[in-house]
Amino acid sequence: MNIQGKIVIVDDEQMITNSLSMLFMVEGIDNVFCFNDTTEALNFLNENEPDIVLSDFIMPQMNGLEFLSQVKELYPDVSTILLTGYADKENAISAINKVGLYKYITKNFRHSV
Repeated sequence: MNIQGKIVIVDDEQMITNSLSMLFMVEGIDNVFCFNDTTEALNFLNENEPDIVLSDFIMPQMNGLEFLSQVKELYPDVSTILLTGYADKENAISAINKVGLYKYITKNFRHSV
């Protein structure tokens, strides 16, 4: 299966972007663009319309809600997903209302031995 849409992933942790990129590649999705810096991601997005944008919530330059708000200004119809290690209902509701998120996903990665 070869998906043609552009997926943009933004997370300040390179391990997360590498893991998600690899997961998509294994699933046959190779049009994935990963960034560990929101400024670099926005520069890319100014020139490239995505189909889906996944963003971490807690990042050093700007938080995921601020970032996804800017994405929505550029591309109002793009699907946005917020990834967070902090699952709290208040942030989820705020994100959905302020940014019009498609999904709010908690990072709950566990490793088994």
